[in-house]
Amino acid sequence: MLGSILKNLASQAAARTAPDGVLTAEDTSIPAVLNVGGHSKAIPIPEHYAGWQHLLRDIDPKGGAEVVCDARTMHALSPGRFDAIYCSHNLEHYHHHEVPMVLSGFAHVLKEDGFTEIRVPDMPAVFRKMLDDGLDIEDVLYESPAGPICIRDVIYGWSREIAASGNDFFAHKTGFSRKSLRGALLAAGFAEVWDAPPLMLFYELRALAFKRPSTSEQRSLLGIPLDLPGTVLGPRDRV
Repeated sequence: MLGSILKNLASQAAARTAPDGVLTAEDTSIPAVLNVGGHSKAIPIPEHYAGWQHLLRDIDPKGGAEVVCDARTMHALSPGRFDAIYCSHNLEHYHHHEVPMVLSGFAHVLKEDGFTEIRVPDMPAVFRKMLDDGLDIEDVLYESPAGPICIRDVIYGWSREIAASGNDFFAHKTGFSRKSLRGALLAAGFAEVWDAPPLMLFYELRALAFKRPSTSEQRSLLGIPLDLPGTVLGPRDRV
């Protein structure tokens, strides 16, 4: 749903199409991050990717994606091309049974020492707020730059964008707890998963998942404590 808001705000970004599955030339001496479902490079990505090559994958070519394909078909792309995958508020737009396919596609295009950074709505936090405050599904949960967001928008997708676009890929088809997101990443073959602080102030989960145990350079880049063993996966008693 946050992804839909950001896409809406970036709708005036310059469009540049690319053939399906075609990557632009890259300098292998510079690390590369593939932004999955980011819609437009006018939407900022985290500062820790500053100086990296930033390639965009999206199903909609209007935002200038270098890789135009469905995230469920990423196994068709060349393997081991990227140092990182950044996926912000996109994974919830796939059905539950499709999530393993998407995540294994991430692992496929990552280098052997690569990692993925995923942000999704924090569904348990939304439900706790709803129950604790006696909110209705139609009540406003928070104010976004694009306007008020109600509980229904977080659960099912931003209704205004779905109605305006007529595209059901803006709808949310699954949801995650901290435990279920971590479990999905481990099941997809990632060796190490960290619960990371959210990058937005409200109702967000963020996970960092590594194909191999994280290096000290990666930990420094991402703010992971250097003195914790690589087998630590984050708080196990939180959902």
